[in-house]
Amino acid sequence: MPPIDTSTMQRIGGQLGTNPAGIFQDSNGRRYYVKTLESPAHARNEMIAAKLYQLAGAPTLTYVNTTAPEQIATEWLELDKKCIAHLNDSERKQAQQWFGVHAWTANWDAAGFNGDNQGVVNGKVLTLDVGGALAFRAQGDPKGKAFGTRVDELDVLRNDDDNPHAGKLFADMRPEDVKQAILVVLRIPDDIIRQVIIDCGGGHALAGKMVARKADMAGR
Repeated sequence: MPPIDTSTMQRIGGQLGTNPAGIFQDSNGRRYYVKTLESPAHARNEMIAAKLYQLAGAPTLTYVNTTAPEQIATEWLELDKKCIAHLNDSERKQAQQWFGVHAWTANWDAAGFNGDNQGVVNGKVLTLDVGGALAFRAQGDPKGKAFGTRVDELDVLRNDDDNPHAGKLFADMRPEDVKQAILVVLRIPDDIIRQVIIDCGGGHALAGKMVARKADMAGR
């Protein structure tokens, strides 16, 4: 599919998260949620994160390329549920399967500021926004040294008072559940991780870091 150009579309809705954004509709009636980020680097960071989620099999919204380098777009979906507080027990278990992917990608915003980053469509739990993964926080600030080769998120996402919704979602996971969630990441070959990151415009430093983070998880 060619990149979408929002300048040729009709804006039919406003922003839902913290970034400037809107719902756009093309001439065929297809709708997209489009965020305008601080820089092309922020958009590239989120696109790489989305590709890594896909690589692990973790469900997300469907990302599409845009003609504007600082934009990120996803196909618009009407959600059945859009908050972790509304998840039933089986949906919570489903969301917990991808805990290792959130930790690996340092997605501190996995649960969302208000528990609003996990949604359900037709019984499938999706991560709705991966903008808080990898090098940048959800609000756009660089993580710097806090995004290193140690995956402290395996603990932090489960017991950080400053991230209560992640705690609500992941704190009750048993050691066996955590192990299975880590194995999801360990199954991804290192060379594929590197290839996906480079193909998306990421650097060798990021590729090396993600392979090192995977190795750190294996050691846990």
